[in-house]
Amino acid sequence: MADIILLKGVEKDYVSGEVTTRVLFDVNLGLEQGTFNSIIGESGSGKSTLLNVIGTLDRPTRGEVVVDGHRTAEMAKDELARLRNRTVGFVFQFHHLLPEFTARENVLMPHWIRGERLSDEARARADELLDLVGLTKVKDNLSTRMSGGQQQRTAIARALVNDPKVVLADEPTGNLDSENTANLYKLFRDINGRLGTTFIVVTHDRRIAEKTDRIVEIRDGRITMDVAR
Repeated sequence: MADIILLKGVEKDYVSGEVTTRVLFDVNLGLEQGTFNSIIGESGSGKSTLLNVIGTLDRPTRGEVVVDGHRTAEMAKDELARLRNRTVGFVFQFHHLLPEFTARENVLMPHWIRGERLSDEARARADELLDLVGLTKVKDNLSTRMSGGQQQRTAIARALVNDPKVVLADEPTGNLDSENTANLYKLFRDINGRLGTTFIVVTHDRRIAEKTDRIVEIRDGRITMDVAR
């Protein structure tokens, strides 16, 4: 199966005054469409930076990032924004829901960001996803009137509303207890199986990583392990 994400010789530097710090070193990585992958590593290892580069939130200092066949180095900022909106869904440890909106309205937010008129089809898609993540009964609740687990599942539905080919999840279980962590992983797997969505999950929890199809470990900005299971 073709690679949905391809990194070639990727390096990332951060400059502060006269000091340059390299965070990623010569990263070469291909991730196949429809797979379920984890990226593990200690705090400060570079795994979140790697995820941001994969998701085009950050550009590499050197090297090439190809997303769904698009060579991102050649794309302007507005082109990258359209690629992200169309191809990539993001789930973070902190769900970043807007408190003044309901669960359903938060899920529909990517449509509003694109400046689209909310069609009946878009609303039906939001309801379908809220049902998929088990939130039909609270879809009209403000985000502040939901539990932490419900808020995180709302964020997952929001990430899926544009039918992305890839979902990037950065420590999505960091604020959840063990039961909700297991439930979230099961939900990810269900979505991966039903929709064929590629998942790339950054996690410090090896119990989660060991259930994925592939584990990529990063240490001091370098890939030190890459194991398909």
